[in-house]
Amino acid sequence: MANYQWYPGHMTKAKRMMQEDIKLIDLVIELVDARIPLSSRNPDIDELGKNKARLILLNKSDLADPRQNKQWMEYFQAKGFHVVEINSKTGSGIKAINGVVQEACKEKIERDRRRGIINRPVRAMVVGIPNVGKSTFINSFAGKACAKTGNKPGVTKGKQWIRLNKSLELLDTPGILWPKFEDQLVGLKLALIGSINDEILHQDELAYELIKLLKESYPELLKSRYEIDLADDPYQVLRDISISRHCFLKGEEPDIMKASSILIEDFRNGRLGRITLETL
Repeated sequence: MANYQWYPGHMTKAKRMMQEDIKLIDLVIELVDARIPLSSRNPDIDELGKNKARLILLNKSDLADPRQNKQWMEYFQAKGFHVVEINSKTGSGIKAINGVVQEACKEKIERDRRRGIINRPVRAMVVGIPNVGKSTFINSFAGKACAKTGNKPGVTKGKQWIRLNKSLELLDTPGILWPKFEDQLVGLKLALIGSINDEILHQDELAYELIKLLKESYPELLKSRYEIDLADDPYQVLRDISISRHCFLKGEEPDIMKASSILIEDFRNGRLGRITLETL
């Protein structure tokens, strides 16, 4: 299997900023991709946010297997997280978040009330790895109504707070942490959902690995989408997809690269069906 890796120079800088910012907030909102809920997390976030209320958003949940979404929600809830299934592109699930935020920060709101502080907004930070849909989420959640509240006394200069409503403010220095993957399978899954730059990867290798994963869990989806019988060899499956989709090079040679691109795009856009690559 190919070696999936990257070397972002600003990884330590992002982590340092988050360590500084985390002191100012009550709640960490973490976006993960519902198709690979574990591989799309950064393990540092648990360490950074260990004394904070935690909310996990299973983003792109409409592309993931509904049965698996339910199991992943239960898995994270059992670990003490609050969880909401969303699709930040269509706005699905966004409305439910406010209520869950209040629930997640119940103790803090109670503490404030005992001290005579009423209606101080919950302050939250949104974190996630690249390409998991963080900016789309912030835009969709904040909508047009948000106003930057500017610098506050006692808050590090230059930090902007976005006021979402009277009970919630977001710190808009979003934490982008890069996933660590010693495990190559994690790298592969991130590559499949498009979190790693496609230019450094061979599409045919990626498609080959995707076929192996799909044959295990979703063979019917492959058969019905491309109207093919499933050969044992993933490479033969790619040839069959080329033929089924009329992708040929000069002379009737199947165009494996074209077929690989079609398969990966169909998976990423949900045209193959609702698929979760990580199951419990």
